[in-house]
Amino acid sequence: MESVLAVRDVSKTFGDVRAVDGVSFGIRRGTIAGLLGRNGAGKTTTLRMINGVFLPDRGAISLFGGSVEAARDRIGYLPEERGLYRKMKLLELLLFLAEIKGRTGSNVKKAAQRWLTRFELWDRRDVRLEELSKGNQQKVQLVGALLHDPEILILDEPMAGLDPVNVVLVRRLLLELKAEGKTILLSTHQMAEAEKLAEEIILIHRGRVVLDGSLSEIRASTGKNAVHVEFEGDGAFLASLPDVTGGRVDTNRAELVLAAGSDAQAILREAASRLKIRRFEVVEPSLEEIFIEKVGESTLAGEGKAAA
Repeated sequence: MESVLAVRDVSKTFGDVRAVDGVSFGIRRGTIAGLLGRNGAGKTTTLRMINGVFLPDRGAISLFGGSVEAARDRIGYLPEERGLYRKMKLLELLLFLAEIKGRTGSNVKKAAQRWLTRFELWDRRDVRLEELSKGNQQKVQLVGALLHDPEILILDEPMAGLDPVNVVLVRRLLLELKAEGKTILLSTHQMAEAEKLAEEIILIHRGRVVLDGSLSEIRASTGKNAVHVEFEGDGAFLASLPDVTGGRVDTNRAELVLAAGSDAQAILREAASRLKIRRFEVVEPSLEEIFIEKVGESTLAGEGKAAA
């Protein structure tokens, strides 16, 4: 399948800080890819270079086989920070943003009405942006990224500030856009959301790519299985069972990573002897578990030692 976006050995330094250090990856047409990483990993800087906000110090980025500059009007960009003119009225702002992308006329206004109606904002079209909640401002900014009908969407934390109903609304929208052939690159800290949306994963740590591939391939490459347990009782002991190498135990729920070759049934027998089991399922590791293993275990281990 055609690669819409190609990032090749890209680096970017700010003063003494190398924010991005030799990042390379590609995104295929019609896919949703997740650009993941911890705070300060280099995700936002990478997205800004793809969108042409920054130029890389080294390396190259191509969109649709050409330059970022040539493809500017084919990109829809949702930045992490809200870039809204707070004194402008909602519809006025959207028509202004569309005009920047070369779109004017009655068709743009009709498209704005369609999107705002879908996001339950049409009746607030003459309200100033500063009067809207943070969640509604986020939806306005997303409409602004969509209004000129871009071929590729670059979304930095698209779910930020949204309540659970609007998270589902945006999730469904992104899946619809994918089905229409749009290409979507999204950055998010919400691993569960990335898992629901992304087919491809690029994990960045300290400015470098540490994982790149399909979610199914990445899960298979871990060589591990996990068990998800729902129970009644005190399950704190589950994390210290033999063959449990990691995971998380919460109130009445646990996600346990098992060592290669371990017997999940032994875990079940031990758990059932001390807890009332509501559900026990052997699964591949979740994206959150993979994320923590790759970029967070040392931090969590250090916290555990400090707490001790």
